[in-house]
Amino acid sequence: MRRTPLLAAAAAAALLVGGCASPGSTSPGTATVTTPGAVAPDAEGGVEPGATAPAWEPAVVATAVADEVTALDAPEGAPVETFAHPNANGAPLTFLVVQEQEGWVEVQLPVRPNGTTGWVPTQAVELAAVPYRIEISTATNELTLVREGVPIRTFPVATGTGDTPTPLGTFYLTELLAPTNPGYGPFAYGLSAYSDVLNEFGGGPGQIGLHGTDDEGTIGQDVSHGCIRMANADITALTELLPLGTPVVVS
Repeated sequence: MRRTPLLAAAAAAALLVGGCASPGSTSPGTATVTTPGAVAPDAEGGVEPGATAPAWEPAVVATAVADEVTALDAPEGAPVETFAHPNANGAPLTFLVVQEQEGWVEVQLPVRPNGTTGWVPTQAVELAAVPYRIEISTATNELTLVREGVPIRTFPVATGTGDTPTPLGTFYLTELLAPTNPGYGPFAYGLSAYSDVLNEFGGGPGQIGLHGTDDEGTIGQDVSHGCIRMANADITALTELLPLGTPVVVS
């Protein structure tokens, strides 16, 4: 099993992830975007003698190394779903690792229902460590960026309405797009999450996104169809830091 830096390229798509817009908005086109890479896990650790080990553990991300990866319901089990690499939007096929077992990793799958997991052979992926985590509060409409277990910055965001709420749970960043529609700002991350109430939206499958906006007066409110909306400067700042596979915890 190889452990190498996470490949960072994400490419163009015909439609933005669904569930993002306010009523009346249209789906934007996209252009190629590159994300920062994750780092290879440190095999020897970094704690000096006598020092206290940090309480945090980095997230582990699996990136496909084959043209497709089939996830199973258990090691050597039945197929759950087969995924193309790169994905339909041209981004590297990426999973968030739940646990590792000899020869296998259990990963979160970017499918409905939210929280679905599957097992993939370690020979089909490369593993990398991610020091970041995003925490989003739908109660306060705030996004907190966490590095190595320590909150380092908080941003105001907009989230879903009462009828089209932002789904709760632990997800991850699956792709990074550059919308041509200014209503979605300069960047949009796709998440592994899907709307709990919209099976499709704007020509897409109801996938949740994290994106900018041309109406920053809505930031801090419950106004979207489920996506998380940020000021354009804030989403741009995140794209300079976060690789695909970064965990996103929504509460």
